[in-house]
Amino acid sequence: MIFFVRTAGVQDLEAISGLLGETWHDTYDGIYGAGRVSEITRSWHSVEALRPRIARLNSEFLVADDGTRIGGMAYAASTAGDGKLVVLHQLYVRPDCQRQGIGRDLLAEIAGCFPTARIMRLEVEEANDVAVAFYRAHGFAKTGSTANCGSADSGIPAAVYEKPLAGA
Repeated sequence: MIFFVRTAGVQDLEAISGLLGETWHDTYDGIYGAGRVSEITRSWHSVEALRPRIARLNSEFLVADDGTRIGGMAYAASTAGDGKLVVLHQLYVRPDCQRQGIGRDLLAEIAGCFPTARIMRLEVEEANDVAVAFYRAHGFAKTGSTANCGSADSGIPAAVYEKPLAGA
């Protein structure tokens, strides 16, 4: 199948929520356990949690769509101030769609959505070897760490990676 990257809409939220649940269980059950992953997906990936992102200023919410299903998604937002920093909050590809270039295409499109940004930052679980290798292969380098990935009280440690963007 050929997937096309487009802006997500409210009509996509249920499918995105399902994709995130599937992808998180596939990736993180072995790290955090299925119960903890279910708890996180209910909190972070419900339709209600995703909905405000659709209309958030200075952000972009993308999906990779083949006309019958969503194979991947990405969400990023620029930080307050001069817009020189964009934070990639999510980039996930359905397990059976991985290694088809969907992640690469979503990442490239997200980067292009923030023409004044000079740095893209993300947080990634260091035990997620596949994601770490993906980001390194796409020019990201580890710049630090956090004890609370995703939210101020998550208790999920992660590495912080950054990449200079065009024009930096």
